[in-house]
Amino acid sequence: MANKNESLGKTLFVVIALCLVCAIIVAGSAVGLKPLQQKNAALDMQRNVLDAAGLLTPETDVIALFEERVETRLFNLNTLEEVESVDGKNPTEYDPIASAKKAGLGTKLDKKVDVAGIGSREDVAKVYFINDTQGELETVVVYIRGYGLWGTMYGFMAVAPDMNTVKGINYYEHTETPGLGGEIQNPNWAASWEGKEIYENDSVALEVTKNVTDKDHQVDALSGATLTSNGVENTMQFWFSDKAYGPLFDKIRKGELN
Repeated sequence: MANKNESLGKTLFVVIALCLVCAIIVAGSAVGLKPLQQKNAALDMQRNVLDAAGLLTPETDVIALFEERVETRLFNLNTLEEVESVDGKNPTEYDPIASAKKAGLGTKLDKKVDVAGIGSREDVAKVYFINDTQGELETVVVYIRGYGLWGTMYGFMAVAPDMNTVKGINYYEHTETPGLGGEIQNPNWAASWEGKEIYENDSVALEVTKNVTDKDHQVDALSGATLTSNGVENTMQFWFSDKAYGPLFDKIRKGELN
């Protein structure tokens, strides 16, 4: 009987010890890999920004191009003032989407305002200013997101310095149906946004519709993906309104930024 208890005890000891060793190895690996994961995530986001701006090619040195031509700035959407950091994070480190959900860093949206279905909006926007090779402002890229059929669709919109003409759109994350709503990532559909105008008579006029009659402000809806298309349009209606980027865009357009 004693031998059985001793054998059971040894077995439990070995199992527990093995579990502890594995846990330590996993935890150590996670901590060790975190800086690399953060670096890769930042690189991926830079790639998405350049893609939205039409500057990404297979030969592009993303890091070099970003450092040379892109300036990342933070703006309080409530006061329209530029800020140097948020919660101790500089413009490169700051994550506007995560901040939207934190008390004191985001604003909970009323259902009547929240046409994009995002729940809350970050108080400080992260904006990418891209200059041409002569150092003149060429493109402004901003984050956009809105609820589609199955979940939130995350992307970037690139706008010309007039803060009205669309230069590109890039949805980099979503859970829409492949072949239907998932076509928001189709390069051909994304290309159809180029040259469209966001505003008309100071109102958001950009639409996604099945019957395009206004080539300046309307984009063809995705075939068989009505709810996804509606979600994209609602995204535009919210983010470029006076509840989000509208006032900031007006300030940039007028050249009132330092």
